[in-house]
Amino acid sequence: MADINAEDSLTKSEEVHFRVMRIVEESPSITQREISAKLGISLGRVNYCINALAEKGLVKIENFKTSETKWRYVYVLTPSGIAEKAALTGRFLARKVREYEALSAEIEALRLTSKSDGSPPEAY
Repeated sequence: MADINAEDSLTKSEEVHFRVMRIVEESPSITQREISAKLGISLGRVNYCINALAEKGLVKIENFKTSETKWRYVYVLTPSGIAEKAALTGRFLARKVREYEALSAEIEALRLTSKSDGSPPEAY
């Protein structure tokens, strides 16, 4: 198994922050409800994440008026948010490459095993 470097690993919280920052960068006027649906996490968790990112100075929350009575928000990555997202992207990519390599090795081992005993691989 590959050696896991602590600097390259992401916590679950960091992964959620990374995914939220990616979405916010692509669609600044997206609602928290839409982010929640895209990521499959609760609206409360999205709200907590956005507020944590804003508190750290990584995301700026700006109000804008969409009609006479309704207010909406725009989420903008700050320069430090862009830098943090870049760092998280590198760590996320490194983790996904490790997962891909481990999965590829496991698939190859299963193929070799099924060829050597002559039986078809079992479906799970």
